[in-house]
Amino acid sequence: MNKLLIFSILFCFSLQLEAQDTLRLSLADVVRLARTQSPQAVAAKHQYKAAYWNWRSFKAEYLPNLSFSSNSSLNRSISPVTMPDGSDSFVHRNQLLNNGNVTLHQNIALLGGSVFVQSGLQRLDLFTDKNSSYNSMPVVIGYSQNLFGYNYLKWNKKMEPTRFSEARKSYSETLELLASVAANKFFALALAQSSLQSADWNYAAADTLFRYAKGRYDIGTISENEMLQLEINHLTEQSNRLNARIDVDDRVQDLRSFLGIRDKVEIVVLIDKSVPDFSVSPDEVLQLARQNSPDIETFRLQLLQSESNVAYARSQRGLKADLYMQLGLTQTAAQWGDAYKKPLDQQLLSLGIRIPLLDWGVGRGRVEVAKSNLEKVKIDIEQAKIDFDANVVKLVKQFNLQAGKVNIAEKTAVRAARRNEVAYRLYLMGKSSVLDLNAAISEKDASQRAYINELQNYWRFYYTLRSITGWDFEKAEKLNFDSSY
Repeated sequence: MNKLLIFSILFCFSLQLEAQDTLRLSLADVVRLARTQSPQAVAAKHQYKAAYWNWRSFKAEYLPNLSFSSNSSLNRSISPVTMPDGSDSFVHRNQLLNNGNVTLHQNIALLGGSVFVQSGLQRLDLFTDKNSSYNSMPVVIGYSQNLFGYNYLKWNKKMEPTRFSEARKSYSETLELLASVAANKFFALALAQSSLQSADWNYAAADTLFRYAKGRYDIGTISENEMLQLEINHLTEQSNRLNARIDVDDRVQDLRSFLGIRDKVEIVVLIDKSVPDFSVSPDEVLQLARQNSPDIETFRLQLLQSESNVAYARSQRGLKADLYMQLGLTQTAAQWGDAYKKPLDQQLLSLGIRIPLLDWGVGRGRVEVAKSNLEKVKIDIEQAKIDFDANVVKLVKQFNLQAGKVNIAEKTAVRAARRNEVAYRLYLMGKSSVLDLNAAISEKDASQRAYINELQNYWRFYYTLRSITGWDFEKAEKLNFDSSY
Protein backbone atom coordinates (compact mmCIF):
# COMPACT_ATOMS: atom_id res chain seq x y z
CA MET A 1 0.00 0.00 0.00
CA ASN A 2 1.17 3.55 -0.72
CA LYS A 3 3.10 4.77 2.32
CA LEU A 4 1.90 8.35 1.78
CA LEU A 5 -1.72 7.18 1.93
CA ILE A 6 -1.07 5.27 5.16
CA PHE A 7 0.61 8.32 6.67
CA SER A 8 -2.31 10.52 5.66
CA ILE A 9 -4.81 8.16 7.25
CA LEU A 10 -2.87 7.95 10.50
CA PHE A 11 -2.38 11.73 10.49
CA CYS A 12 -6.13 12.26 10.16
CA PHE A 13 -6.69 9.79 12.97
CA SER A 14 -4.19 11.64 15.15
CA LEU A 15 -6.11 14.88 14.57
CA GLN A 16 -9.28 13.13 15.68
CA LEU A 17 -7.53 11.85 18.79
CA GLU A 18 -6.30 15.30 19.73
CA ALA A 19 -9.76 16.73 19.21
CA GLN A 20 -11.83 14.25 21.13
CA ASP A 21 -9.82 11.15 22.12
CA THR A 22 -12.24 9.10 20.07
CA LEU A 23 -11.42 7.18 16.92
CA ARG A 24 -14.34 6.89 14.49
CA LEU A 25 -13.70 4.06 12.07
CA SER A 26 -15.64 2.69 9.14
CA LEU A 27 -15.26 -0.91 8.04
CA ALA A 28 -12.93 0.22 5.24
CA ASP A 29 -10.73 2.00 7.80
CA VAL A 30 -10.53 -1.06 10.04
CA VAL A 31 -9.69 -3.35 7.12
CA ARG A 32 -7.01 -0.95 5.87
CA LEU A 33 -5.35 -0.74 9.28
CA ALA A 34 -5.56 -4.51 9.72
CA ARG A 35 -3.72 -5.06 6.43
CA THR A 36 -1.00 -2.51 7.12
CA GLN A 37 -0.18 -2.25 10.82
CA SER A 38 -1.74 -5.16 12.70
CA PRO A 39 0.83 -7.52 14.28
CA GLN A 40 -0.48 -10.38 12.13
CA ALA A 41 -0.01 -8.33 8.95
CA VAL A 42 3.54 -7.38 9.95
CA ALA A 43 4.36 -11.02 10.72
CA ALA A 44 2.90 -12.13 7.37
CA LYS A 45 4.97 -9.52 5.54
CA HIS A 46 8.19 -10.70 7.17
CA GLN A 47 7.29 -14.30 6.43
CA TYR A 48 6.82 -13.44 2.78
CA LYS A 49 10.04 -11.41 2.83
CA ALA A 50 11.93 -14.49 4.06
CA ALA A 51 10.38 -16.57 1.28
CA TYR A 52 11.37 -13.91 -1.26
CA TRP A 53 15.01 -13.96 -0.23
CA ASN A 54 15.02 -17.77 -0.17
CA TRP A 55 13.79 -17.57 -3.75
CA ARG A 56 16.56 -15.11 -4.65
CA SER A 57 19.14 -17.41 -3.07
CA PHE A 58 17.75 -20.38 -5.00
CA LYS A 59 18.04 -18.55 -8.32
CA ALA A 60 21.59 -17.42 -7.49
CA GLU A 61 22.61 -21.05 -7.01
CA TYR A 62 22.13 -21.62 -10.77
CA LEU A 63 24.16 -18.57 -11.79
CA PRO A 64 27.96 -18.41 -12.22
CA ASN A 65 29.76 -17.79 -8.96
CA LEU A 66 33.09 -15.93 -8.95
CA SER A 67 35.27 -16.09 -5.84
CA PHE A 68 38.79 -15.35 -4.69
CA SER A 69 40.60 -17.38 -2.07
CA SER A 70 43.98 -16.93 -0.47
CA ASN A 71 46.01 -18.83 2.09
CA SER A 72 49.33 -18.27 3.85
CA SER A 73 51.21 -20.96 5.75
CA LEU A 74 54.37 -20.40 7.82
CA ASN A 75 56.26 -23.58 8.77
CA ARG A 76 59.14 -23.36 11.23
CA SER A 77 59.60 -26.86 12.56
CA ILE A 78 61.67 -30.01 12.55
CA SER A 79 59.92 -32.74 10.60
CA PRO A 80 60.81 -36.27 9.49
CA VAL A 81 61.53 -36.51 5.74
CA THR A 82 62.09 -39.65 3.63
CA MET A 83 65.43 -39.39 1.84
CA PRO A 84 66.15 -40.67 -1.71
CA ASP A 85 67.76 -43.85 -0.33
CA GLY A 86 64.60 -44.69 1.62
CA SER A 87 65.83 -43.66 5.03
CA ASP A 88 64.18 -41.03 7.22
CA SER A 89 65.87 -37.97 8.51
CA PHE A 90 64.81 -35.01 10.61
CA VAL A 91 65.01 -31.78 8.66
CA HIS A 92 64.65 -28.23 9.91
CA ARG A 93 61.99 -26.35 7.95
CA ASN A 94 61.77 -22.57 7.78
CA GLN A 95 59.46 -21.62 4.92
CA LEU A 96 56.42 -19.55 3.98
CA LEU A 97 53.86 -20.65 1.40
CA ASN A 98 51.41 -18.13 -0.07
CA ASN A 99 48.78 -18.95 -2.64
CA GLY A 100 45.83 -17.24 -4.28
CA ASN A 101 43.09 -18.55 -6.56
CA VAL A 102 40.33 -17.00 -8.60
CA THR A 103 37.54 -19.49 -9.32
CA LEU A 104 34.48 -19.32 -11.56
CA HIS A 105 31.96 -21.97 -10.51
CA GLN A 106 28.76 -23.07 -12.26
CA ASN A 107 26.21 -25.71 -11.22
CA ILE A 108 24.73 -27.88 -13.97
CA ALA A 109 21.13 -28.65 -12.95
CA LEU A 110 20.48 -31.13 -15.77
CA LEU A 111 23.38 -33.39 -14.76
CA GLY A 112 23.53 -32.59 -11.07
CA GLY A 113 27.22 -31.73 -11.23
CA SER A 114 29.34 -28.60 -11.23
CA VAL A 115 32.04 -27.19 -13.49
CA PHE A 116 34.70 -24.69 -12.52
CA VAL A 117 37.42 -22.61 -14.14
CA GLN A 118 40.31 -21.60 -11.94
CA SER A 119 43.50 -19.59 -12.11
CA GLY A 120 46.05 -19.52 -9.31
CA LEU A 121 49.58 -18.71 -8.24
CA GLN A 122 51.76 -20.05 -5.40
CA ARG A 123 54.96 -18.61 -3.93
CA LEU A 124 57.29 -20.59 -1.71
CA ASP A 125 59.93 -18.74 0.35
CA LEU A 126 62.73 -20.85 1.88
CA PHE A 127 64.26 -18.62 4.55
CA THR A 128 67.15 -21.00 5.27
CA ASP A 129 68.35 -21.04 1.65
CA LYS A 130 67.21 -17.45 1.05
CA ASN A 131 65.45 -18.21 -2.23
CA SER A 132 61.95 -18.14 -3.62
CA SER A 133 60.04 -20.04 -6.29
CA TYR A 134 56.67 -19.75 -8.01
CA ASN A 135 54.13 -22.29 -9.18
CA SER A 136 51.48 -20.98 -11.56
CA MET A 137 48.24 -22.49 -12.80
CA PRO A 138 47.17 -20.09 -15.56
CA VAL A 139 43.97 -21.97 -16.26
CA VAL A 140 42.39 -25.10 -14.83
CA ILE A 141 39.04 -26.55 -15.86
CA GLY A 142 37.35 -29.10 -13.64
CA TYR A 143 34.11 -31.02 -13.29
CA SER A 144 32.64 -33.06 -10.43
CA GLN A 145 29.48 -35.10 -10.15
CA ASN A 146 27.82 -37.91 -8.28
CA LEU A 147 26.93 -40.18 -11.22
CA PHE A 148 24.02 -42.11 -9.73
CA GLY A 149 23.14 -39.95 -6.75
CA TYR A 150 20.23 -37.70 -5.88
CA ASN A 151 20.17 -34.64 -8.15
CA TYR A 152 19.07 -31.96 -5.70
CA LEU A 153 19.66 -29.26 -8.30
CA LYS A 154 17.05 -30.74 -10.62
CA TRP A 155 14.47 -31.28 -7.88
CA ASN A 156 14.99 -27.85 -6.34
CA LYS A 157 14.43 -26.34 -9.77
CA LYS A 158 11.04 -28.03 -9.78
CA MET A 159 10.04 -27.33 -6.18
CA GLU A 160 11.38 -23.86 -5.40
CA PRO A 161 9.28 -21.98 -8.00
CA THR A 162 6.20 -23.73 -6.61
CA ARG A 163 7.25 -22.92 -3.06
CA PHE A 164 7.70 -19.23 -3.88
CA SER A 165 4.40 -19.10 -5.77
CA GLU A 166 2.75 -20.64 -2.70
CA ALA A 167 4.34 -17.95 -0.51
CA ARG A 168 3.09 -15.13 -2.76
CA LYS A 169 -0.44 -16.47 -2.87
CA SER A 170 -0.39 -17.22 0.87
CA TYR A 171 0.56 -13.62 1.61
CA SER A 172 -2.30 -12.32 -0.52
CA GLU A 173 -4.66 -14.82 1.12
CA THR A 174 -3.47 -13.84 4.59
CA LEU A 175 -4.21 -10.16 3.96
CA GLU A 176 -7.76 -11.01 2.89
CA LEU A 177 -8.26 -13.35 5.84
CA LEU A 178 -7.04 -10.55 8.11
CA ALA A 179 -9.69 -8.36 6.49
CA SER A 180 -12.27 -11.04 7.32
CA VAL A 181 -11.11 -11.17 10.96
CA ALA A 182 -11.12 -7.38 11.08
CA ALA A 183 -14.71 -7.36 9.79
CA ASN A 184 -15.72 -9.85 12.51
CA LYS A 185 -14.19 -7.69 15.22
CA PHE A 186 -15.68 -4.55 13.66
CA PHE A 187 -19.19 -5.96 13.76
CA ALA A 188 -18.65 -7.46 17.22
CA LEU A 189 -18.02 -3.92 18.44
CA ALA A 190 -20.90 -2.63 16.31
CA LEU A 191 -23.21 -5.18 17.93
CA ALA A 192 -21.98 -4.22 21.40
CA GLN A 193 -22.52 -0.53 20.64
CA SER A 194 -25.98 -1.22 19.25
CA SER A 195 -26.83 -3.26 22.33
CA LEU A 196 -25.66 -0.39 24.53
CA GLN A 197 -27.83 2.09 22.61
CA SER A 198 -30.79 -0.25 22.90
CA ALA A 199 -30.08 -0.75 26.61
CA ASP A 200 -29.99 3.02 27.15
CA TRP A 201 -33.27 3.45 25.27
CA ASN A 202 -34.90 0.52 27.04
CA TYR A 203 -33.77 1.78 30.43
CA ALA A 204 -35.10 5.27 29.74
CA ALA A 205 -38.41 3.81 28.58
CA ALA A 206 -38.59 1.42 31.56
CA ASP A 207 -37.82 4.28 33.95
CA THR A 208 -40.57 6.42 32.43
CA LEU A 209 -43.08 3.57 32.58
CA PHE A 210 -42.14 2.72 36.14
CA ARG A 211 -42.66 6.31 37.30
CA TYR A 212 -45.89 6.49 35.34
CA ALA A 213 -47.09 3.18 36.81
CA LYS A 214 -46.45 4.33 40.37
CA GLY A 215 -48.90 7.16 39.88
CA ARG A 216 -51.50 4.85 38.37
CA TYR A 217 -50.95 2.29 41.13
CA ASP A 218 -51.47 4.93 43.80
CA ILE A 219 -54.89 5.74 42.38
CA GLY A 220 -55.70 2.04 41.89
CA THR A 221 -55.92 1.89 38.08
CA ILE A 222 -53.35 -0.93 37.74
CA SER A 223 -52.84 -4.07 39.79
CA GLU A 224 -49.95 -4.75 42.13
CA ASN A 225 -48.82 -7.60 39.85
CA GLU A 226 -48.44 -5.23 36.89
CA MET A 227 -46.69 -2.69 39.08
CA LEU A 228 -44.18 -5.30 40.25
CA GLN A 229 -43.61 -6.45 36.65
CA LEU A 230 -42.74 -2.90 35.59
CA GLU A 231 -40.39 -2.54 38.55
CA ILE A 232 -38.66 -5.79 37.57
CA ASN A 233 -38.37 -4.50 34.00
CA HIS A 234 -36.80 -1.29 35.33
CA LEU A 235 -34.20 -3.18 37.37
CA THR A 236 -33.49 -5.62 34.54
CA GLU A 237 -32.87 -2.83 32.03
CA GLN A 238 -30.59 -1.11 34.53
CA SER A 239 -28.52 -4.30 34.78
CA ASN A 240 -28.57 -4.79 31.00
CA ARG A 241 -27.16 -1.30 30.50
CA LEU A 242 -24.23 -1.98 32.83
CA ASN A 243 -23.47 -5.30 31.11
CA ALA A 244 -23.66 -3.63 27.69
CA ARG A 245 -21.15 -0.98 28.79
CA ILE A 246 -18.72 -3.68 29.93
CA ASP A 247 -19.16 -5.54 26.64
CA VAL A 248 -18.39 -2.39 24.63
CA ASP A 249 -15.20 -1.80 26.63
CA ASP A 250 -14.09 -5.39 26.04
CA ARG A 251 -14.77 -5.17 22.30
CA VAL A 252 -12.93 -1.85 21.99
CA GLN A 253 -9.90 -3.31 23.75
CA ASP A 254 -10.00 -6.38 21.50
CA LEU A 255 -10.15 -4.26 18.34
CA ARG A 256 -7.37 -1.94 19.54
CA SER A 257 -5.12 -4.90 20.25
CA PHE A 258 -5.85 -6.49 16.87
CA LEU A 259 -5.12 -3.28 14.96
CA GLY A 260 -1.94 -2.57 16.91
CA ILE A 261 -3.29 0.70 18.36
CA ARG A 262 -1.41 1.33 21.58
CA ASP A 263 -3.15 4.53 22.59
CA LYS A 264 -6.02 3.94 25.01
CA VAL A 265 -8.62 5.76 22.97
CA GLU A 266 -12.28 5.12 22.53
CA ILE A 267 -13.29 3.59 19.23
CA VAL A 268 -16.66 4.16 17.62
CA VAL A 269 -17.44 2.10 14.54
CA LEU A 270 -19.59 3.58 11.79
CA ILE A 271 -21.78 1.05 10.01
CA ASP A 272 -22.35 1.50 6.30
CA LYS A 273 -25.68 -0.21 5.63
CA SER A 274 -25.02 -0.55 1.90
CA VAL A 275 -23.28 -3.69 0.68
CA PRO A 276 -21.95 -4.49 -2.81
CA ASP A 277 -24.86 -6.19 -4.53
CA PHE A 278 -23.42 -8.58 -7.09
CA SER A 279 -23.45 -12.31 -7.67
CA VAL A 280 -20.67 -14.58 -8.87
CA SER A 281 -20.64 -17.69 -11.03
CA PRO A 282 -19.53 -20.94 -9.35
CA ASP A 283 -17.61 -21.96 -12.48
CA GLU A 284 -15.79 -18.63 -12.62
CA VAL A 285 -14.92 -18.76 -8.93
CA LEU A 286 -13.69 -22.36 -9.23
CA GLN A 287 -11.44 -21.42 -12.12
CA LEU A 288 -10.00 -18.42 -10.26
CA ALA A 289 -9.55 -20.43 -7.06
CA ARG A 290 -7.63 -23.15 -8.90
CA GLN A 291 -5.38 -20.50 -10.42
CA ASN A 292 -4.76 -18.26 -7.41
CA SER A 293 -5.37 -20.23 -4.23
CA PRO A 294 -2.22 -21.19 -2.28
CA ASP A 295 -3.88 -24.51 -1.44
CA ILE A 296 -3.42 -25.68 -5.03
CA GLU A 297 0.29 -24.79 -4.87
CA THR A 298 0.50 -26.65 -1.57
CA PHE A 299 -0.95 -29.77 -3.20
CA ARG A 300 1.54 -29.49 -6.07
CA LEU A 301 4.43 -29.01 -3.65
CA GLN A 302 3.40 -32.03 -1.58
CA LEU A 303 3.35 -34.18 -4.72
CA LEU A 304 6.77 -32.94 -5.88
CA GLN A 305 8.22 -33.52 -2.41
CA SER A 306 6.94 -37.10 -2.37
CA GLU A 307 8.34 -37.75 -5.85
CA SER A 308 11.65 -36.27 -4.69
CA ASN A 309 11.66 -38.64 -1.71
CA VAL A 310 11.26 -41.61 -4.07
CA ALA A 311 14.16 -40.38 -6.20
CA TYR A 312 16.31 -39.93 -3.09
CA ALA A 313 15.50 -43.42 -1.80
CA ARG A 314 16.44 -44.92 -5.18
CA SER A 315 19.71 -42.97 -5.23
CA GLN A 316 20.69 -44.50 -1.90
CA ARG A 317 20.25 -48.02 -3.27
CA GLY A 318 22.64 -49.83 -5.63
CA LEU A 319 25.74 -48.52 -7.41
CA LYS A 320 27.23 -45.23 -6.28
CA ALA A 321 30.01 -43.39 -8.12
CA ASP A 322 31.77 -40.04 -7.77
CA LEU A 323 33.54 -38.48 -10.73
CA TYR A 324 36.14 -35.72 -10.58
CA MET A 325 38.09 -34.40 -13.58
CA GLN A 326 40.58 -31.58 -13.84
CA LEU A 327 42.50 -30.35 -16.88
CA GLY A 328 44.81 -27.36 -17.07
CA LEU A 329 48.23 -25.85 -17.37
CA THR A 330 50.98 -25.36 -14.80
CA GLN A 331 54.57 -24.18 -14.56
CA THR A 332 57.16 -23.45 -11.92
CA ALA A 333 60.05 -21.02 -11.92
CA ALA A 334 62.25 -18.94 -9.70
CA GLN A 335 60.85 -15.69 -11.12
CA TRP A 336 57.20 -14.64 -11.22
CA GLY A 337 57.21 -13.84 -14.96
CA ASP A 338 58.93 -17.12 -15.90
CA ALA A 339 56.22 -19.11 -14.10
CA TYR A 340 53.84 -18.29 -16.97
CA LYS A 341 56.24 -19.23 -19.82
CA LYS A 342 55.80 -22.51 -21.67
CA PRO A 343 53.23 -23.97 -19.25
CA LEU A 344 52.98 -27.74 -18.93
CA ASP A 345 49.86 -29.89 -19.14
CA GLN A 346 48.27 -31.29 -16.00
CA GLN A 347 45.43 -33.78 -15.77
CA LEU A 348 43.60 -35.32 -12.84
CA LEU A 349 40.89 -37.94 -13.07
CA SER A 350 39.26 -39.57 -10.09
CA LEU A 351 36.45 -42.12 -10.14
CA GLY A 352 35.25 -43.79 -6.99
CA ILE A 353 32.51 -46.43 -6.83
CA ARG A 354 30.70 -48.25 -4.07
CA ILE A 355 28.50 -51.29 -4.63
CA PRO A 356 26.45 -52.69 -1.74
CA LEU A 357 26.76 -56.48 -1.94
CA LEU A 358 24.40 -57.36 0.87
CA ASP A 359 22.04 -54.96 2.66
CA TRP A 360 19.25 -57.42 3.57
CA GLY A 361 16.68 -55.44 1.57
CA VAL A 362 17.17 -52.14 3.45
CA GLY A 363 17.51 -50.12 0.25
CA ARG A 364 14.56 -51.78 -1.44
CA GLY A 365 12.43 -51.31 1.69
CA ARG A 366 13.13 -47.57 1.74
CA VAL A 367 12.20 -47.29 -1.91
CA GLU A 368 8.93 -49.18 -1.38
CA VAL A 369 8.06 -47.02 1.64
CA ALA A 370 8.69 -43.84 -0.38
CA LYS A 371 6.57 -45.18 -3.27
CA SER A 372 3.72 -46.09 -0.88
CA ASN A 373 3.86 -42.63 0.67
CA LEU A 374 3.73 -41.13 -2.82
CA GLU A 375 0.57 -43.08 -3.68
CA LYS A 376 -1.00 -42.06 -0.37
CA VAL A 377 -0.18 -38.40 -1.05
CA LYS A 378 -1.78 -38.68 -4.49
CA ILE A 379 -4.98 -40.08 -2.98
CA ASP A 380 -5.02 -37.43 -0.23
CA ILE A 381 -4.50 -34.66 -2.76
CA GLU A 382 -7.32 -35.87 -4.98
CA GLN A 383 -9.67 -35.97 -1.99
CA ALA A 384 -8.47 -32.54 -0.84
CA LYS A 385 -9.16 -31.13 -4.31
CA ILE A 386 -12.69 -32.55 -4.22
CA ASP A 387 -13.29 -31.01 -0.79
CA PHE A 388 -11.72 -27.75 -1.97
CA ASP A 389 -14.10 -27.52 -4.95
CA ALA A 390 -17.09 -28.39 -2.75
CA ASN A 391 -16.20 -25.69 -0.22
CA VAL A 392 -15.79 -23.12 -3.00
CA VAL A 393 -19.21 -23.93 -4.45
CA LYS A 394 -20.76 -23.81 -0.97
CA LEU A 395 -19.17 -20.41 -0.31
CA VAL A 396 -20.44 -19.06 -3.64
CA LYS A 397 -24.00 -20.13 -2.84
CA GLN A 398 -23.84 -18.56 0.61
CA PHE A 399 -22.44 -15.31 -0.75
CA ASN A 400 -24.98 -15.01 -3.55
CA LEU A 401 -27.83 -15.33 -1.02
CA GLN A 402 -26.34 -13.13 1.67
CA ALA A 403 -27.16 -9.72 0.16
CA GLY A 404 -30.82 -10.70 0.11
CA LYS A 405 -30.65 -11.87 3.72
CA VAL A 406 -29.12 -8.54 4.73
CA ASN A 407 -31.97 -6.68 3.01
CA ILE A 408 -34.60 -8.81 4.77
CA ALA A 409 -32.92 -8.40 8.15
CA GLU A 410 -32.76 -4.62 7.69
CA LYS A 411 -36.47 -4.40 6.88
CA THR A 412 -37.30 -6.62 9.84
CA ALA A 413 -35.25 -4.41 12.18
CA VAL A 414 -37.03 -1.28 10.92
CA ARG A 415 -40.47 -2.87 11.35
CA ALA A 416 -39.62 -4.18 14.82
CA ALA A 417 -38.43 -0.73 15.94
CA ARG A 418 -41.66 0.76 14.64
CA ARG A 419 -43.76 -1.90 16.42
CA ASN A 420 -41.90 -1.17 19.67
CA GLU A 421 -42.79 2.52 19.41
CA VAL A 422 -46.44 1.64 18.79
CA ALA A 423 -46.52 -0.82 21.69
CA TYR A 424 -45.00 1.81 23.98
CA ARG A 425 -47.63 4.40 23.09
CA LEU A 426 -50.48 1.88 23.36
CA TYR A 427 -49.38 0.89 26.84
CA LEU A 428 -49.25 4.51 27.94
CA MET A 429 -52.80 4.85 26.62
CA GLY A 430 -53.84 1.79 28.57
CA LYS A 431 -54.71 -0.16 25.41
CA SER A 432 -51.98 -2.81 25.72
CA SER A 433 -50.60 -5.13 28.37
CA VAL A 434 -47.10 -5.19 29.79
CA LEU A 435 -46.61 -8.60 28.18
CA ASP A 436 -47.18 -7.13 24.72
CA LEU A 437 -44.75 -4.33 25.55
CA ASN A 438 -42.04 -6.77 26.69
CA ALA A 439 -42.52 -8.85 23.55
CA ALA A 440 -42.11 -5.77 21.35
CA ILE A 441 -38.91 -4.77 23.15
CA SER A 442 -37.46 -8.28 22.77
CA GLU A 443 -38.32 -8.37 19.05
CA LYS A 444 -36.72 -4.95 18.52
CA ASP A 445 -33.48 -5.96 20.18
CA ALA A 446 -33.35 -9.40 18.55
CA SER A 447 -34.02 -8.05 15.05
CA GLN A 448 -31.29 -5.41 15.42
CA ARG A 449 -28.80 -8.07 16.51
CA ALA A 450 -29.89 -10.28 13.62
CA TYR A 451 -29.36 -7.45 11.15
CA ILE A 452 -25.81 -6.76 12.36
CA ASN A 453 -25.06 -10.50 12.31
CA GLU A 454 -26.21 -10.73 8.69
CA LEU A 455 -23.99 -7.77 7.79
CA GLN A 456 -21.10 -9.52 9.52
CA ASN A 457 -21.78 -12.73 7.59
CA TYR A 458 -21.87 -10.85 4.31
CA TRP A 459 -18.46 -9.30 4.79
CA ARG A 460 -17.02 -12.54 6.11
CA PHE A 461 -18.15 -14.34 2.96
CA TYR A 462 -16.96 -11.40 0.84
CA TYR A 463 -13.38 -11.40 2.12
CA THR A 464 -13.19 -15.20 2.26
CA LEU A 465 -14.22 -15.28 -1.40
CA ARG A 466 -11.46 -12.82 -2.25
CA SER A 467 -8.92 -14.80 -0.21
CA ILE A 468 -9.42 -18.10 -2.04
CA THR A 469 -9.64 -16.58 -5.52
CA GLY A 470 -7.11 -13.76 -5.26
CA TRP A 471 -9.61 -11.71 -7.24
CA ASP A 472 -11.39 -8.39 -6.76
CA PHE A 473 -14.86 -9.07 -8.18
CA GLU A 474 -16.00 -5.46 -7.94
CA LYS A 475 -13.10 -4.16 -10.03
CA ALA A 476 -12.74 -7.38 -12.06
CA GLU A 477 -8.99 -7.54 -11.50
CA LYS A 478 -6.43 -9.62 -9.67
CA LEU A 479 -5.58 -8.60 -6.12
CA ASN A 480 -2.23 -6.88 -5.83
CA PHE A 481 -0.06 -6.18 -2.82
CA ASP A 482 3.20 -4.40 -2.19
CA SER A 483 5.99 -6.99 -2.62
CA SER A 484 8.94 -4.71 -3.26
CA TYR A 485 11.99 -5.04 -1.04
